[in-house]
Amino acid sequence: MSDVVFCTEPIMTKPLAIACDHAALDLKRALVSELEKRGIAVRDFGTNSSDSCDYPDFAHAVGRAIDSGEVERAILVCGTGVGMSIAANRHAAVRAVVCSEPLSARMSRQHNDSNVLCIGARIVGAGTAIDIVDAFLGAAFEGGRHAARVAKINLV
Repeated sequence: MSDVVFCTEPIMTKPLAIACDHAALDLKRALVSELEKRGIAVRDFGTNSSDSCDYPDFAHAVGRAIDSGEVERAILVCGTGVGMSIAANRHAAVRAVVCSEPLSARMSRQHNDSNVLCIGARIVGAGTAIDIVDAFLGAAFEGGRHAARVAKINLV
């Protein structure tokens, strides 16, 4: 496809936020390790324990950081990714998506200017999760005809 924009480097000027609940702690740790190996600054919003916790607490902490401009993009991980997505999308500046494969992650950036990637630790393994993150971080918003559509998302 000639109209697809793909970047080899993430376009971020601020750290990447990451958070999880207890169900996704191992996957979050694997992602943080891989991101740091690549020189990507990461701000970890928790959890850092396998004790049962409530995913909305972490999604809202990240959502507030995006709303304030403290971070530009984030990765949220829970059992399915769905709960984190629902909670994060309550924040005005958040466009969170749940992705289980790289194509949706890339397209969500290119067409929807998504800024929060949600992944289900019970759905995908670490290798696939890294591929999904690569697609999300490597893609840029295309703008153009998509910009007006994204603007309509915020009409509430």
